Order: sequence, then structure tokens, then C-alpha cells
Amino acid sequence: MNKRSALLAFSLLAFECSGQTFVYPTTAKTNQTDNYFGTTITDPYRWLEDDRSPETATWVTEENKVTEDYLSKIPFRAKVKSRLTQIWNFPKVSSPFKGGPNYFMYTNNGLQNQFVLNILRGSANSKPEVFLDPNTLSADGTVNVSTVSVSHDGKFLAYSISRAGSDWQEIYVKKTLDGVQVNDKIEWVKFSGIAWKGNGFYYSRYDAPDSSNVLKGKNDFHKIYYHLIGNPQKYDVLVYEDKLHPQRNFSAGITDDQRFLIISGSEGTSGNNLVVRDLKKENAPFITLVEGFNDDYNVIDNDSTSLLIQTNVDAPKYKLMRIDVKDPKKSWKTVIPEKPDVLVDVTAGSDLLICKYMKAAISVIQLYGRDGLFKGVVTLTSIGTVDQLNASRKDDKLFYALATFTSPSTIYEFNLKSKMQKVFFKPEMDINTDDFVTEQKYVTGKDGVKFPVFIVHQKEIIMDGNNPTLIFGYGGFNISMVPQLKIERLVFLENGGILVVPNLRGGGEFGEDWHQAGTQLKKQNVFNDCIATAEFLIKEKYTNPSKLAISGRSNGGLLAAAVALQRPDLFKVTMPTVGVLDMLRYHKFTIGWAWKGDYGSSEDEVNFRNLLTYSPLHNIKEKINYPAFLVSTGDHDDRVVPAHSFKFIATLQETYKGPNPALIRIDVNSGHASTTFLGSSKPVVKQIEEQTDIFSFLMYNLGMSIK
Repeated sequence: MNKRSALLAFSLLAFECSGQTFVYPTTAKTNQTDNYFGTTITDPYRWLEDDRSPETATWVTEENKVTEDYLSKIPFRAKVKSRLTQIWNFPKVSSPFKGGPNYFMYTNNGLQNQFVLNILRGSANSKPEVFLDPNTLSADGTVNVSTVSVSHDGKFLAYSISRAGSDWQEIYVKKTLDGVQVNDKIEWVKFSGIAWKGNGFYYSRYDAPDSSNVLKGKNDFHKIYYHLIGNPQKYDVLVYEDKLHPQRNFSAGITDDQRFLIISGSEGTSGNNLVVRDLKKENAPFITLVEGFNDDYNVIDNDSTSLLIQTNVDAPKYKLMRIDVKDPKKSWKTVIPEKPDVLVDVTAGSDLLICKYMKAAISVIQLYGRDGLFKGVVTLTSIGTVDQLNASRKDDKLFYALATFTSPSTIYEFNLKSKMQKVFFKPEMDINTDDFVTEQKYVTGKDGVKFPVFIVHQKEIIMDGNNPTLIFGYGGFNISMVPQLKIERLVFLENGGILVVPNLRGGGEFGEDWHQAGTQLKKQNVFNDCIATAEFLIKEKYTNPSKLAISGRSNGGLLAAAVALQRPDLFKVTMPTVGVLDMLRYHKFTIGWAWKGDYGSSEDEVNFRNLLTYSPLHNIKEKINYPAFLVSTGDHDDRVVPAHSFKFIATLQETYKGPNPALIRIDVNSGHASTTFLGSSKPVVKQIEEQTDIFSFLMYNLGMSIK
């Protein structure tokens, strides 16, 4: 088959859906097959993996035309956008963080595409001065600031930017005194922090990729370099690499006293080793603290040669330990033992350790001395999620943000000495959050395991089994689904929708055991838990299958697609966003190899056969009435490459002949970013456009209207 001629051969297939007639492009097929342990797998749309080719670009244009034609006929789409814009438009402030003698804080006046970094000189109560405005870095708002790090003396601030949602980053430097840009530029940075030592910093990068593989090529041989301010990148010093293991990532950290360089290596998304170097000693060797990759180790702080390390070794809900670098084999001692709740994070502030725990997916903050003795709690004003928790050993201030499903983050200032706290900033939205209620119910899974689900809705809703309901799930990679505001959901909620967020196995809500119970050969547990959630909602008269939808992002996109394909009778709408949908080839692109710990790999026969049972691309069947599908992705997604979504929707459109739409929305010049309170690489204007389309599709297909 001639690729250039055949792959552009689109024919038109007419379908009528919800009173609309529209056509799908018929995507050209090739005779691509692969043999997995004696099983032949066809992959006729393999050519769509080349997301930079002219043929794929034409296909993207044609698919977007079909989707836009459908969405343009939704009668209340403009109202959804108007209302979403109205709710989105309120001032937002982040929790301040200390850098040298100053504080820094992000702000957004309402509809700015990216959050602006401000400096508060000398005090957190000083007048904010704009220090770095990402909105000036691109005309369309698609350049965002990813990471910022202030030098220990406070004279410099290094920041990384990404373009069009890519995971690739560039690092630049500014002087804090006058905001003058230093002529430093670091390229091909990915999955990196910025760790200052003296007048330079450590960072992680890959070698420059081939130009044709920038967004899809496998990321191998991660390295750590040291950059001295004022030097061109070519003079940066290679500090650490592993020539024998190309699929390992490395991150660098520096203790607050700048004595120890901490290097954490990983082979996946969980488990790491630890090596340290004493920077007080010239040409000091690296000392291995942890050799394997079976458990997680996170260095929190140090006292001289003693390191405080948060770990889940022999403690699936985590504990805090102390180790002396001078005697790493024998000196491990428990400081704060494992408790019934999950120890999510530990922050050093003043002379205290601030511990954030998670109790059934709800935040709790406890205070401990550096010896592990309990010193009290930080009383939270509502049930929700604490994030942006910032403190310093150099003063007594603790700042944190507290959010719920229906209210944005309120910033609190807590004095670690007096134990008094006050509101630092409280945002005001154009919606009455008192109209909503959040419940926490327990669902029993297929195998008898119980798990909590959050259910959010208007207070006056009648549970008559006829309410439009959206399940949003994830279930993987030790990531917890906790109370968090997503502004776009408020339009759905205020028009009578019910939001359901289950704490599925595979997540981190109950520690590492809960995570492992939803990985590899146990991945079906995650889908079964989500199916049990849907059945619970129907049984308890929240909704019915004609009013029930499921959505998720990334690994959650896998969840949404897999569950809808396994139980299409339970759902009316399915919306997988930037989903992992080809489970046989996910590991062949960018950082996909790092997900083997959760998924297993098709390179192993047992895991191949397991993956094949649920891989969405390979489980689309003929003569099944599937729910309405809106698949969403970005053409610059270099984490979950868009080929997953491209190949899936091409297969679904070819196979499915039922009455529901099977559409894909491909955001051009956009990547993997999600919508978070502090923004993302996706500018606000694009976020509003995307969520307008997603929620218009959802509400239209659930038979809803808008006020």
C-alpha cells in the first residue's frame, strides 16, 4: 500500500445521532500485525503513531471537523461557556513560600492564562511585586512556568518553562534584587527539579533527541548535571549517570544546609534507591543508602550527618525514620512510626515536623518535634484537602491551602510557636457553595472489599433514580482522589448533576497495600470497584444507566474506556481524556516504560495475556451498543502520546454502528496538562474551551438543560 496516497483516502460514513446527522472519516488501514507469544494482534492504524506526519495532521483536521459540527449543534453550548467563564473569573492566590529573605506567591486576577509569580520582599505581608509573568512569554498563553527554585542566599531564582504542554522544559535564571534576566538557558530538561548549591544548581536531563522523535521517542539515559550561573550549558558538569540501565530516572536534591547532595533513582513510578554525597568533602564518593527499588524513600531534612527519611519500607502507610550517613547500614531508627492513617507528606518548619496525614481521603495535619514527640494539631476549618503546604526552618510561619469539591483553596497562615492561625486569603466565586453538600459513602466491591466514595450534589436533590450523574475516577499509581475544586464541575452541579469520586484500589488513599491491590495482574480490581460504584448509585436511586456517565484522565482515561467497554449497559456517556488506551504498546513511547510497575508489560507472556483482557483498543466489539464517547487528547501530549486516542477512536468509529456518537476532540498545540487551581501548561482560554465542549457533550447526552 502506498502510504502517501492510501492514508489520505477518507470516505464518508453517515450516522444519525440525537437528531443530528454527521459523518466520520473512514481511516485508511494497513496490514500491520504483531505476534505475541503465538497470538497475532492486528494494528491497522499503526501509522497514526506518527503524530507529526502530514497524513496524521490531515486526519486530525477531519476528525476535529466532525466533532465541531456535532458540538456546534448543542443548543446550550454557548451558555455553558458563558457560565463557566463567569465562575472561573475570580482572583486566586497561592500559599506563599520562603526563598532567602523574601517570600514568593502566585496570583491570577481571574482569567489570566497563566498564574503570575510575585515577590513579597522581606515579609509575607509585604505588597506583592510582579516578578515573573508567564503571560508575556507567548501570545497564546501556551508557555507556562513549571518549576521555580530560589538560591539559598536568595539572590537568584531559577525557573523552568514548558511549551504547548510538552514535558520538555527549559531552565532560565533571574536575579531577585532587580528581576534582571541572566543569560543562562538549559535545554532538554525533563522530569527534573532545580537543586541549588552555591551559585549553581543540579538538574536532570536527557540527551537531545532526534528531531523526528521529540514528542514520541523513548526517553532513555537520564543524567544529572551541575550548572554554574553564567556558564553556557556546554560547560555543565555531568554528575551522575547509569550507562548500564537506560530506563532509570534520577532526581537531585540538596539538604537545607547545602551539605548533602541526595540522588534518588527510579525504575518506574514507585520505589526508589538513594545515594548521597557529602559536599563538605572534596571529591567525596557517593554513599549508597538504599540499593533496591522495592520501596519509597523521601529525604525530608537533616541534622548534621543524620537524615530524616519518609518511607514505606515495612510500613505501607509510611513512617519517618532517621539514618546517619556515617553508618548507613546500622543506624536506621524510627522517629514517627506507622499509624492507621497514611502519612502523605512531612515538612520541616521552625523546630517542628509538620505531618500531613490522610484519613479516608481527607487531610489531617499533626505537629511533631524533631525527636518524634507529638506536639499538637493544626485545626482545619472544614473537611477537605490540604495542599501547597509551605514552611521554613528559618521562621515560625506555616502556610497551607484548604480546598473542597465545591470551594476554591482558602490560604491559611499558622504560627508554629503560638499555634494561632488566621485566614491569609479567601477567594470569592460567583456561586453559592452553601447550596451543595458532600457525602462520603462506602461501597462493597465484587470481592467484598469496601471502599469510600465522595458524592457531591445540591442539597435539595431528590434521589428518585433519575439524576444525571458523573463518576470521575483514577485508580492507579498510588495517586489519591481527594476533595479538590474543578471549576468546570460547578456548571454540572448547579444544573442538577451529581458528582461521584470513588477511592478505587490502585490509588494511595489507604497506603501502598491499597495501591498494589490495583496493579498488574490485579488491575481488574480497579475496574470492578468502579463497576460496583455504578451499580451502587443505581441501586440507591441516585441515578439510572440512561443518566450515568464516567470520565477520567490519563490512567483515569484507561479506567473510563475499559469500564464502559466491559459494562456498556451501565453508562450513557464515556469521556476518556488523554487516556492510556493501547496497553500492548504504551511502553514504547516517551516515559511509558516507567509505568510497567502498575501495568506490567506485553513483553512478558503472563502480563500480555492480562493486558489483552482489558486494553481498550483491543476490546472494542461488534454489535454492542456502546455509550456516547468523547475522547479528548492534545497533539503535543508527550506523556500519554495522542496515538492512544487516535487509534482507539479510529477503531471505534469503524466498528460501532449504534446510535450514540463516537467522537474525538484533539486540542492543537496542547499537551497532557490537567486543570488545577494553580493553572497548568494549558492556558485558561484553552481550558475553558475544552471544558465547555466536554460538559456540553456530557449534559446534552444525559438529557440536561442549563439555567
